[in-house]
Amino acid sequence: VQLVESGGGLVQAGGSLRLSCAASGITFSINFSGWYRQAPGKQRELVAAITGGIGITNYADSVKGRFTISRDNAKNTMYLQMNSLKPEDTAVYYCHIRTTWGSHYWGQGTQVTVSS
Repeated sequence: VQLVESGGGLVQAGGSLRLSCAASGITFSINFSGWYRQAPGKQRELVAAITGGIGITNYADSVKGRFTISRDNAKNTMYLQMNSLKPEDTAVYYCHIRTTWGSHYWGQGTQVTVSS
């Protein structure tokens, strides 16, 4: 199983980024998946999640209305569209899959830096 994130970078406050997570060896469409982030000195937190199947989404209060999680089943890729970025969104962002049998897989992380 491999999860590879891309799309991070440096952006000014108010800007947008789209993160991608391409999976191999595992399928997004049938598993619970999500995006986490970890800022320096802070615990890793769940930002957005999407269920397998019909893809019910859920968001942390801090990103509701600004971030959108989605997936492309044909490409086996998950996305996080991030709009109206704030300096407090600065963190390393990780994609994650939890399988129906309870295994967890993580990507390597991608840095997002929002300047004020």
